[in-house]
Amino acid sequence: MRPNRLWSRGSVRGGRPVAALALVALFALLSGCAGSENAVSDNGEFTFVSPGGRTRLFYSPDERGRVTGLKGESLANADDTIRLSDFSGEVVVLNVWGSWCPPCRAEADDLQAVQDELGDQGVQVLGINVRDNRDAAKDFVHNLEVDYPSIYDPSGRAMLALNGFPRSTTPATVVLDREHRVAAIYLSEITEKGLLPKVRDIANENSGSGETGNTGEAGDTDNSGSTGGSGSTGGANPSERSESGR
Repeated sequence: MRPNRLWSRGSVRGGRPVAALALVALFALLSGCAGSENAVSDNGEFTFVSPGGRTRLFYSPDERGRVTGLKGESLANADDTIRLSDFSGEVVVLNVWGSWCPPCRAEADDLQAVQDELGDQGVQVLGINVRDNRDAAKDFVHNLEVDYPSIYDPSGRAMLALNGFPRSTTPATVVLDREHRVAAIYLSEITEKGLLPKVRDIANENSGSGETGNTGEAGDTDNSGSTGGSGSTGGANPSERSESGR
Protein backbone atom coordinates (compact mmCIF):
# COMPACT_ATOMS: atom_id res chain seq x y z
CA MET A 1 0.00 0.00 0.00
CA ARG A 2 2.96 2.32 0.42
CA PRO A 3 3.33 2.98 -3.34
CA ASN A 4 -0.22 4.30 -3.37
CA ARG A 5 0.65 6.82 -0.64
CA LEU A 6 3.71 7.94 -2.59
CA TRP A 7 1.72 8.42 -5.75
CA SER A 8 -0.94 10.39 -3.84
CA ARG A 9 1.70 12.55 -2.17
CA GLY A 10 3.34 13.21 -5.53
CA SER A 11 0.04 14.26 -7.06
CA VAL A 12 -0.52 16.83 -4.32
CA ARG A 13 2.98 18.29 -4.81
CA GLY A 14 2.66 19.02 -8.47
CA GLY A 15 3.60 15.64 -9.98
CA ARG A 16 7.41 15.84 -9.74
CA PRO A 17 7.80 12.81 -7.44
CA VAL A 18 5.40 10.97 -9.72
CA ALA A 19 7.63 11.65 -12.70
CA ALA A 20 10.71 10.65 -10.73
CA LEU A 21 9.14 7.38 -9.67
CA ALA A 22 8.09 6.69 -13.24
CA LEU A 23 11.66 7.16 -14.43
CA VAL A 24 12.99 4.84 -11.73
CA ALA A 25 10.45 2.20 -12.67
CA LEU A 26 11.30 2.55 -16.35
CA PHE A 27 15.02 2.22 -15.62
CA ALA A 28 14.41 -0.94 -13.61
CA LEU A 29 12.31 -2.39 -16.41
CA LEU A 30 14.92 -1.62 -19.05
CA SER A 31 17.65 -3.09 -16.87
CA GLY A 32 15.63 -6.27 -16.58
CA CYS A 33 15.24 -6.48 -20.37
CA ALA A 34 18.96 -5.98 -20.87
CA GLY A 35 19.64 -8.77 -18.43
CA SER A 36 17.62 -11.16 -20.57
CA GLU A 37 20.44 -11.07 -23.16
CA ASN A 38 22.17 -13.60 -20.92
CA ALA A 39 20.72 -16.83 -22.26
CA VAL A 40 22.83 -19.32 -20.35
CA SER A 41 20.75 -21.17 -17.78
CA ASP A 42 22.13 -22.14 -14.37
CA ASN A 43 23.40 -25.43 -15.77
CA GLY A 44 25.07 -23.76 -18.77
CA GLU A 45 22.57 -24.93 -21.38
CA PHE A 46 21.37 -22.93 -24.36
CA THR A 47 18.19 -20.87 -24.09
CA PHE A 48 16.89 -18.84 -27.00
CA VAL A 49 16.31 -15.13 -26.34
CA SER A 50 14.92 -12.69 -28.89
CA PRO A 51 17.67 -10.35 -30.16
CA GLY A 52 15.32 -7.55 -31.20
CA GLY A 53 15.51 -7.98 -34.95
CA ARG A 54 19.22 -8.76 -35.27
CA THR A 55 20.00 -11.59 -37.67
CA ARG A 56 23.69 -12.30 -37.01
CA LEU A 57 24.84 -13.18 -33.49
CA PHE A 58 28.32 -14.34 -32.47
CA TYR A 59 29.52 -15.36 -29.02
CA SER A 60 32.87 -15.75 -27.33
CA PRO A 61 33.52 -19.06 -25.53
CA ASP A 62 32.58 -17.74 -22.08
CA GLU A 63 29.21 -16.51 -23.40
CA ARG A 64 27.99 -19.77 -24.91
CA GLY A 65 25.17 -22.11 -23.90
CA ARG A 66 25.28 -25.85 -24.60
CA VAL A 67 22.77 -27.77 -26.75
CA THR A 68 21.91 -31.24 -25.48
CA GLY A 69 19.46 -33.95 -26.44
CA LEU A 70 19.10 -33.00 -30.11
CA LYS A 71 18.06 -36.05 -32.11
CA GLY A 72 15.62 -37.14 -34.77
CA GLU A 73 14.77 -39.48 -37.58
CA SER A 74 17.21 -39.57 -40.47
CA LEU A 75 15.87 -38.05 -43.69
CA ALA A 76 17.73 -40.65 -45.72
CA ASN A 77 16.56 -43.65 -43.71
CA ALA A 78 13.47 -43.59 -41.50
CA ASP A 79 14.84 -46.51 -39.48
CA ASP A 80 17.90 -44.55 -38.38
CA THR A 81 18.17 -41.93 -35.65
CA ILE A 82 20.65 -39.07 -35.91
CA ARG A 83 21.88 -37.67 -32.59
CA LEU A 84 23.97 -34.59 -31.95
CA SER A 85 26.02 -36.80 -29.63
CA ASP A 86 27.06 -38.80 -32.70
CA PHE A 87 29.38 -35.88 -33.51
CA SER A 88 31.19 -35.64 -30.18
CA GLY A 89 34.18 -33.31 -30.33
CA GLU A 90 33.18 -31.89 -33.71
CA VAL A 91 32.04 -28.43 -34.72
CA VAL A 92 28.45 -28.91 -35.89
CA VAL A 93 26.74 -26.51 -38.30
CA LEU A 94 23.00 -26.95 -37.82
CA ASN A 95 20.95 -25.74 -40.78
CA VAL A 96 17.15 -25.47 -40.56
CA TRP A 97 15.69 -25.89 -44.04
CA GLY A 98 12.71 -26.93 -46.16
CA SER A 99 12.41 -27.98 -49.79
CA TRP A 100 9.67 -25.34 -50.16
CA CYS A 101 12.04 -22.52 -49.12
CA PRO A 102 13.80 -20.64 -52.00
CA PRO A 103 16.60 -19.22 -49.79
CA CYS A 104 17.27 -22.76 -48.55
CA ARG A 105 17.79 -23.85 -52.13
CA ALA A 106 20.07 -20.88 -52.78
CA GLU A 107 22.33 -21.60 -49.79
CA ALA A 108 22.56 -25.39 -50.15
CA ASP A 109 25.71 -25.28 -52.26
CA ASP A 110 27.32 -22.86 -49.78
CA LEU A 111 26.69 -25.26 -46.92
CA GLN A 112 28.03 -28.13 -49.01
CA ALA A 113 31.15 -26.06 -49.71
CA VAL A 114 31.67 -25.59 -45.96
CA GLN A 115 31.36 -29.35 -45.47
CA ASP A 116 33.76 -30.10 -48.33
CA GLU A 117 36.32 -27.54 -47.17
CA LEU A 118 36.29 -28.18 -43.43
CA GLY A 119 35.02 -31.73 -43.02
CA ASP A 120 38.52 -33.12 -42.52
CA GLN A 121 39.05 -30.54 -39.75
CA GLY A 122 36.29 -32.01 -37.61
CA VAL A 123 33.39 -29.96 -38.95
CA GLN A 124 30.00 -31.51 -39.70
CA VAL A 125 27.04 -29.81 -41.36
CA LEU A 126 23.77 -31.28 -40.09
CA GLY A 127 20.45 -30.29 -41.64
CA ILE A 128 17.13 -30.14 -39.82
CA ASN A 129 14.35 -30.49 -42.38
CA VAL A 130 11.14 -28.86 -41.11
CA ARG A 131 7.49 -28.60 -42.20
CA ASP A 132 8.18 -30.78 -45.23
CA ASN A 133 7.26 -33.91 -47.16
CA ARG A 134 9.88 -36.65 -47.08
CA ASP A 135 9.82 -37.30 -50.83
CA ALA A 136 10.12 -33.60 -51.64
CA ALA A 137 12.97 -33.23 -49.15
CA LYS A 138 14.79 -36.24 -50.61
CA ASP A 139 14.41 -34.79 -54.11
CA PHE A 140 15.88 -31.50 -52.83
CA VAL A 141 18.93 -33.30 -51.44
CA HIS A 142 19.38 -35.41 -54.58
CA ASN A 143 18.93 -32.60 -57.10
CA LEU A 144 21.28 -30.23 -55.28
CA GLU A 145 23.86 -32.98 -54.62
CA VAL A 146 23.88 -32.44 -50.87
CA ASP A 147 25.74 -35.23 -49.10
CA TYR A 148 25.68 -34.09 -45.46
CA PRO A 149 22.96 -35.72 -43.31
CA SER A 150 19.65 -34.22 -42.25
CA ILE A 151 17.19 -34.92 -39.48
CA TYR A 152 13.65 -35.23 -40.82
CA ASP A 153 11.60 -33.09 -38.43
CA PRO A 154 8.24 -32.11 -39.99
CA SER A 155 6.62 -31.58 -36.58
CA GLY A 156 9.51 -29.56 -35.14
CA ARG A 157 10.02 -31.99 -32.27
CA ALA A 158 13.80 -32.17 -32.71
CA MET A 159 13.90 -28.36 -32.63
CA LEU A 160 12.75 -28.43 -29.02
CA ALA A 161 16.36 -29.15 -28.07
CA LEU A 162 17.12 -25.58 -29.16
CA ASN A 163 14.99 -24.38 -26.25
CA GLY A 164 12.69 -21.70 -27.58
CA PHE A 165 14.22 -21.32 -31.04
CA PRO A 166 11.41 -20.19 -33.40
CA ARG A 167 10.45 -23.01 -35.74
CA SER A 168 9.04 -20.46 -38.19
CA THR A 169 12.52 -19.10 -38.94
CA THR A 170 13.68 -20.81 -42.14
CA PRO A 171 16.42 -20.87 -43.21
CA ALA A 172 18.43 -20.57 -40.02
CA THR A 173 21.95 -21.73 -39.23
CA VAL A 174 23.37 -22.38 -35.77
CA VAL A 175 27.08 -23.10 -35.35
CA LEU A 176 28.08 -25.23 -32.37
CA ASP A 177 31.65 -25.38 -31.11
CA ARG A 178 33.39 -28.66 -30.24
CA GLU A 179 31.61 -28.73 -26.87
CA HIS A 180 28.31 -28.24 -28.72
CA ARG A 181 27.81 -24.76 -27.33
CA VAL A 182 26.18 -22.18 -29.58
CA ALA A 183 28.91 -19.95 -31.03
CA ALA A 184 26.99 -18.27 -33.86
CA ILE A 185 23.43 -17.84 -35.12
CA TYR A 186 22.38 -16.78 -38.60
CA LEU A 187 18.66 -16.03 -38.90
CA SER A 188 18.55 -15.69 -42.67
CA GLU A 189 20.28 -17.08 -45.77
CA ILE A 190 24.01 -17.62 -45.48
CA THR A 191 26.81 -17.60 -48.05
CA GLU A 192 30.03 -19.56 -48.16
CA LYS A 193 31.96 -16.28 -47.99
CA GLY A 194 30.26 -15.27 -44.77
CA LEU A 195 29.97 -18.64 -43.04
CA LEU A 196 33.16 -20.54 -43.84
CA PRO A 197 35.69 -18.19 -42.14
CA LYS A 198 33.59 -18.11 -38.98
CA VAL A 199 33.28 -21.89 -38.85
CA ARG A 200 37.01 -22.24 -39.49
CA ASP A 201 37.77 -19.89 -36.59
CA ILE A 202 35.51 -21.90 -34.28
CA ALA A 203 37.15 -25.14 -35.41
CA ASN A 204 40.58 -23.66 -34.64
CA GLU A 205 39.73 -22.56 -31.10
CA ASN A 206 42.07 -24.10 -28.52
CA SER A 207 43.87 -25.94 -31.30
CA GLY A 208 47.18 -24.13 -30.99
CA SER A 209 46.71 -22.58 -34.42
CA GLY A 210 46.70 -19.07 -33.04
CA GLU A 211 44.14 -16.57 -31.89
CA THR A 212 40.97 -16.43 -33.93
CA GLY A 213 40.13 -13.22 -35.70
CA ASN A 214 37.04 -11.33 -36.68
CA THR A 215 35.14 -12.95 -39.52
CA GLY A 216 32.61 -10.34 -40.49
CA GLU A 217 33.02 -8.89 -43.97
CA ALA A 218 34.41 -5.37 -44.10
CA GLY A 219 31.75 -2.73 -44.48
CA ASP A 220 28.87 -5.11 -43.77
CA THR A 221 25.90 -4.09 -41.68
CA ASP A 222 23.26 -6.19 -39.97
CA ASN A 223 20.32 -4.86 -41.92
CA SER A 224 18.61 -7.89 -43.37
CA GLY A 225 14.85 -8.04 -43.32
CA SER A 226 12.34 -9.81 -41.11
CA THR A 227 13.03 -13.46 -40.46
CA GLY A 228 9.73 -14.60 -39.01
CA GLY A 229 11.50 -15.04 -35.67
CA SER A 230 14.69 -14.01 -34.02
CA GLY A 231 16.96 -15.26 -31.36
CA SER A 232 20.05 -15.42 -29.25
CA THR A 233 22.17 -17.94 -27.45
CA GLY A 234 24.06 -18.23 -24.22
CA GLY A 235 25.79 -15.06 -23.08
CA ALA A 236 25.36 -11.35 -22.57
CA ASN A 237 26.43 -8.63 -24.98
CA PRO A 238 27.23 -10.77 -28.03
CA SER A 239 29.50 -9.29 -30.66
CA GLU A 240 27.57 -8.61 -33.86
CA ARG A 241 28.72 -8.85 -37.44
CA SER A 242 27.09 -9.78 -40.69
CA GLU A 243 28.04 -11.38 -43.96
CA SER A 244 27.99 -9.77 -47.34
CA GLY A 245 25.33 -10.63 -49.85
CA ARG A 246 25.73 -12.85 -52.86
